[in-house]
Amino acid sequence: MAHDIKALRARTREFIEERVIPAEPIIDQGGPAAVEALTKLKQEAKSAGLWALGHPEHLGGGGLPLYEFALVNEVIGRSEYGQQAVGSVTMQDAIMLDRYGTEEQKRRWLHPMIAGEIYPSVAMTEPEVAGSDPTRIRTTGTLEGDEWVVNGHKWFVSGAHGAAFTTVFAVTDPEAESPHRRISAIVIPKGTPGLEIVRAIKTMGTDRGDHCELQLTDVRVPADSLLGKRGAGFAVFQDRVGPGRIFHAMRWLGQAQRALELMVARAKTREAHGSLLSEKGEIRRYIAESTAEIQAARLLTLDAARRYDHDGRAGTEISLIKFWGARMLHNVVDRAIQVHGALGVSEDTPLEGMYRHARYARLYDGADEIHRMVVARAVLKGETPWDKPLL
Repeated sequence: MAHDIKALRARTREFIEERVIPAEPIIDQGGPAAVEALTKLKQEAKSAGLWALGHPEHLGGGGLPLYEFALVNEVIGRSEYGQQAVGSVTMQDAIMLDRYGTEEQKRRWLHPMIAGEIYPSVAMTEPEVAGSDPTRIRTTGTLEGDEWVVNGHKWFVSGAHGAAFTTVFAVTDPEAESPHRRISAIVIPKGTPGLEIVRAIKTMGTDRGDHCELQLTDVRVPADSLLGKRGAGFAVFQDRVGPGRIFHAMRWLGQAQRALELMVARAKTREAHGSLLSEKGEIRRYIAESTAEIQAARLLTLDAARRYDHDGRAGTEISLIKFWGARMLHNVVDRAIQVHGALGVSEDTPLEGMYRHARYARLYDGADEIHRMVVARAVLKGETPWDKPLL
């Protein structure tokens, strides 16, 4: 089905600018008012035909190819709450459940998740071992009769406090020859005995934590709670985070573009030392470099999305946009804060929040160092992106 992406982008931009961004202060505060505001936005997005645009069409989503969704998701990403408002926040998990879930798992979790009625969470990272090396995780899943018994310690489980279920990655086959065949994905419903949310971790000055620490003590779930095959957890996880990294890079473009617009508006209205900031060479350099970095990241992101659409194999391109996009976002927001001066580090603009998320971006879904290693290894083997034909 053909999509008028230009018109869809325009409608999405209007919704984000006129409905979502004005609601940001209310949602920031949390509590019942935030829930009410988000619920209203979801209803409006559904009525406007903007709901779950990138989810597969056979699941009730918009069915946009990743390349087209990148163009729309850039606009959604202008607000931190954009993806929740338009239902794209569950896209990674929807793809994972659709590909690996049983019919019962799909009935219980997938369809309500796409409708925005429930939310998922994923538990991979552990405080005791390096998160960049999932082969070292210590959480275990032991099959006892017709139940899995899970024990372990996880943290930075985003959204676990509000999730209907958590997909826990645990060692189920410690004797497997390959370390990548030792891990399985186990779906654990909210409220299962032994699953304890220890705390919501506050990060970088935030008053509320969206990232949770979990303790799992003799958590028992039925044997059919595996997501995918036994020992295939690493493949399940990679299939989730691969396109997920592209989703992140898409949203970072929207955040960076908004930061640049704030920088330009400030430069055109703020006077210092006899002239507007926009008339000063150093500020113009900030604007020019930010524009170049955003456009470079945009083209890299679109290339990765197009290649993923083509054959699902865009490993080097995804690693490129992960570390380049995170750095780009950090640089642009940092310059915007500098142009705003003291105002930039206050909560009177969205820049301080953007800066916090830009710093997170260099860590989650694979630290920048790992992705640079992936790219360098490919280039050393002669697999350079510029030698690949444009699709």
